[in-house]
Amino acid sequence: MTHDEEDERVVRAAGCVLWRPAPTTEGGIELALVYRPKWADWSHPKGKLKRAESAADAAVREVREETGMRCELGAELSTARYRDAQGNPKEVRYWAAEAVGGTFTPNSEVSHLRWLAPEAARRRLTRPRDAELVTELLAALHPAEGDQH
Repeated sequence: MTHDEEDERVVRAAGCVLWRPAPTTEGGIELALVYRPKWADWSHPKGKLKRAESAADAAVREVREETGMRCELGAELSTARYRDAQGNPKEVRYWAAEAVGGTFTPNSEVSHLRWLAPEAARRRLTRPRDAELVTELLAALHPAEGDQH
């Protein structure tokens, strides 16, 4: 198999570490986590790219579909690479994104949305790789303070 053939099999997805200013803490933020009943997990909103869709466009679309929120993309964060439930290689590109409005309605993919402080979000996330993205987000938002959170 050539490198190009192997590259074709990669499942491409995109998502966001969605945040908003905390309503009760000056300078603090909250992160949006979604609960997906199909996988019984808490994660950041994400999903597969549609044909000819850019990763950035997919990230914004997935946030809207899974959380009901409109968002503005910020810094690109790490790309997660792992094997999906079917054993296929998967690549998920992530961005920091600020929620700028919207309303959550439970849907077929996501039954719950929780806004949590960064430390609480780290503890709630099911996968360690998702928790690492919280640290990256904080560093992207506050470069001088990123290691202190």
